Amino acid sequence: MQKNISNNLSSTTCPACGLLCDDISISNNLENACAKSISFFTQKADAASPTIAGKAVNLAEAIKEAANILNTANNPIFTGLSTDLAGFRAVFNTANHIKAPIMHMNAESTWRNTKVLQSKGWQTTTLMEVKNRADVIVCIGTDVISHNPRFFERNVWNKEALFTDPQARDIIYLGGENLDTSGGASPSGKQPTILPCTTEALPEITAALRALIQNKPLKATTVAGITINDLQAIAERLKQASYAVLIWVAKDLDFAHAELTIQNITESVVALNEKSRAMGLALGGSDGDTTVNYAHTWLSALAPAEHDISQHDAMVWINSFSPEKPIPTTDAPTVVIGNSNLQFSTPPAVFIPVATPGLDCSGTLFRVDSSIVLPLKKTRESTLPTLAEVMAKLDVLLT
Repeated sequence: MQKNISNNLSSTTCPACGLLCDDISISNNLENACAKSISFFTQKADAASPTIAGKAVNLAEAIKEAANILNTANNPIFTGLSTDLAGFRAVFNTANHIKAPIMHMNAESTWRNTKVLQSKGWQTTTLMEVKNRADVIVCIGTDVISHNPRFFERNVWNKEALFTDPQARDIIYLGGENLDTSGGASPSGKQPTILPCTTEALPEITAALRALIQNKPLKATTVAGITINDLQAIAERLKQASYAVLIWVAKDLDFAHAELTIQNITESVVALNEKSRAMGLALGGSDGDTTVNYAHTWLSALAPAEHDISQHDAMVWINSFSPEKPIPTTDAPTVVIGNSNLQFSTPPAVFIPVATPGLDCSGTLFRVDSSIVLPLKKTRESTLPTLAEVMAKLDVLLT
């Protein structure tokens, strides 16, 4: 436990993954914390100085040099965007001022979901509804806990479920590689059903499952190593469920046209709802990507788009939460604004350390199910400026 963590704070919200677990106790020691949470809350409070080309300078000098780079550039981009709501709003305003595009570091995987939502729509649920109602849960192409470690603890095996017996839930893993399926085993010892296949086979598997749910005949006896009989058994269990939930993590569906696989999942949900009750749930969520996606949409009326960084002559990389994330390689001048523990193989043109929401300052994030906004509390003392404060000072110097 870091000595600089406040001893007066009984509980706080953890921004280390999209679940935003709000029961993390840090009064005397970290309690209810997963490995991701421990890593986040025990980051050292590095008193890093702003730099220009690796040389320490004061904050005003660093902001002035960043402004010079952006004023000189013809086509700059703001990317990374690992921040909270206030930070993103400030970045959005500054980028809009100079008509620069913005792109989150998780844009590629987020866009897979966005394409389906835009083209077909979907029926999705919340973490609370999973906890209270789900009796069949199918994890498609993911183990979930690698992204959201406490999902099963808080939302599946939780004894406070209102409308179903948590121990009686059926957990099914359909496809994916190197999965940790331990989370799907109930505390009473009930084991999950596991139908393995490669990630690349998921388009075929999800298409076959969708067809079976829709009562369409299949001539094949196996699909990607899974028997039609086994898939039929899953389809029938889903049809009989009181409240089935089909879960995916877009980041794990890393293959061409993965949005079509997500559409197979969401259209299966639509088909199930003709005679029973089912919902989808996109999990994952990290580095504030859910918050950025929603805030960008309501501020611009457009979903965030992907951009080719190599086509831009200046890059502002923003990363408040995850110092281990690599910075994209570019020949263009790079301004880095973010976590004080960021490390560089080559010093950027400008580095400005800022406060990390949930550690050095308060903040706000959307949870991965988009149903709730949770506050992040300041948990230690820091003299670092917030991202919003840096953006406000930078904006004044931009032409």
